[in-house]
Amino acid sequence: MSSYSIVEGDYLRDILDQPQALEDTLAALEAAPSLTSPAQHLRQGEFKRIVLTGMGSSYHGLHPLNLQLIRQGFTSFMVETSELVHYMPSLFDSETLVVAVSQSGQSAETMRLLEICRGKSFLLGITNTQEGGLARRADLTVLTRAGRESTVSCKTYVAMLLSLAWVGDVLCGRNPESSLQELQPAVLAVRRYLARWPDYARSLAAELEGIQSLFFTGRGASLAAVGTGGLIVKESDHFHAEGMSAAAFRHGPLEMVSGSVYVVVFSGDPKTRDLNTRLAQDVQSCGGRTALVGAHSAIDAFRLPEVSANIGPILEILPVQMITLALAARVGREAGKFEFASKITASE
Repeated sequence: MSSYSIVEGDYLRDILDQPQALEDTLAALEAAPSLTSPAQHLRQGEFKRIVLTGMGSSYHGLHPLNLQLIRQGFTSFMVETSELVHYMPSLFDSETLVVAVSQSGQSAETMRLLEICRGKSFLLGITNTQEGGLARRADLTVLTRAGRESTVSCKTYVAMLLSLAWVGDVLCGRNPESSLQELQPAVLAVRRYLARWPDYARSLAAELEGIQSLFFTGRGASLAAVGTGGLIVKESDHFHAEGMSAAAFRHGPLEMVSGSVYVVVFSGDPKTRDLNTRLAQDVQSCGGRTALVGAHSAIDAFRLPEVSANIGPILEILPVQMITLALAARVGREAGKFEFASKITASE
């Protein structure tokens, strides 16, 4: 195996700060404002629908919450904030609970949402920035405590997933303290994984040798890591990557499979694990390169411990982060260093 050097920078430091970000967010959730009001309105049927909205990783990270709410019998769906404000303003009424996620709370889409939604729907905001528009103007705000993040979303993303898991539990009638106790093991699990980050990044740099195109696939709650994975690899490494459901991959992209294509398949929920495993086998039989992410992965960097459903999506993004470090190491650049983008999107 060739030796690859990791160019360290702000993005790597943010990745390694994730256990602390989770710990600080758990502490913040203990003192978070009560969600009694929206939870009661939901249980009493006063809210007929729940709209979950965000942009980029803040949008993709809503998949686990969306599934949780639907399993509890609520009418819930996800909409990108830009699509929501431009094409679906009729959804803003007294029977709609809007859950909006924005790490900065200041993006152009979020500010437009605040204007349109004001006085029409109950708005629950999840954000990492206390001074942002979302924190100041939402009807109720849950703050994450990831701290300042330099470039690509990593520690703000896992803090958001943790907060959304807690919000989902409380909206569905669970005891807030019990939910926090169940989420606590996420801190140690992330810390243990990241303890081996140099080995993981270097081994994946060798694993991805000769790759020109990367796909992330999965189902259910794993779609959070799938969508975010495709996004942050492009953002971190200027490398072609796409995220899509495992089923969608069979509807066209399977024809792209070759020795220069690598398909990362998230094993995910037991309900569809066999289907995901079969996709990996089919990609390999077609001449592509593939690996599973999960408890039984043959690759160390992709092997994750068995954890609760709420913690699973938090761990699933970690191998993707290692891939971003590996791809950067292959070309000798610093992962996550912006050239054209910024932390806050100023235009819709």
